[in-house]
Amino acid sequence: MVPESYYLALSAALFVIGVVGVIVRRNPLVIFMSIELMLNAANLAFVAFGHRLGSPDGQVLVFFVMAVAAAEVAVGLAIIVAIFRLRRRLSVDDLSVMRW
Repeated sequence: MVPESYYLALSAALFVIGVVGVIVRRNPLVIFMSIELMLNAANLAFVAFGHRLGSPDGQVLVFFVMAVAAAEVAVGLAIIVAIFRLRRRLSVDDLSVMRW
C-alpha cells in the first residue's frame, strides 16, 4: 500500500505547478489548463483524505468539483474563442482593459 502522505505530497506539487502556471503565463489557454491542474490536485487530496477517514465523502465532493470544472471550461473557452475572433490575438494583458 502507498501511504496517503505520498498522495498529498503529489497533490501539493501539482497545485504549486498550477499556481506557477497561472502567475507566470500570459496565454489564457495555459492559464485555464493551470487552473484545471489545481482543481485536479484538490481532487486528489479529497480522495486521499476520504480514503484515510474511510468515508466516500471525498469521492462525492470530487464529483461536484469535476462538474464545476467542466462548466468553467465550457464557459471560459467560449469567452476565449469570442475574444480571439474579435482581436485575433490572445493575451491576458490586453484583456485587462476590456474596451472594444
